[in-house]
Amino acid sequence: MGFGLRERWGGQPLWARWVLAVYLIGFLEGSCVHILDLARDGSHAYAAFPQAALQVFFVSLAVLDPLVAVLVGLVRREGVWLAGAVMVTDVFANWWSNRHWLQDDPARLLWLSPITLFGLFVVAFLLPLHRTAARTTARPQAGAG
Repeated sequence: MGFGLRERWGGQPLWARWVLAVYLIGFLEGSCVHILDLARDGSHAYAAFPQAALQVFFVSLAVLDPLVAVLVGLVRREGVWLAGAVMVTDVFANWWSNRHWLQDDPARLLWLSPITLFGLFVVAFLLPLHRTAARTTARPQAGAG
């Protein structure tokens, strides 16, 4: 019984285990940031952003980021796809909400580099990681049936 984590992780090629570990680190860090923001400032944590949709999205990351971490930790294909969707949306939302910096102080855009680089990393490995996770989850479990 159980989740078969050892088999799922062990069934991955070395490169995929490293990529999964980076995904986990990134989404756990994002989880901490958004949960701490909400713990500190409550539902108004992102009130500085004038668009309500952006505020709701950034608050939702307190749930989405941990969900991605759990699914990726379980080596689930759904987690890989959700990771891609969350990061594409997160990078876009961050750049959109901070676009005024382009005119005010372009050097402050360096602040967006880590999330942008992580987003590119997630998207770059999306298909290869999905393929290898699909092979692992498609194998019949010992004792099943």
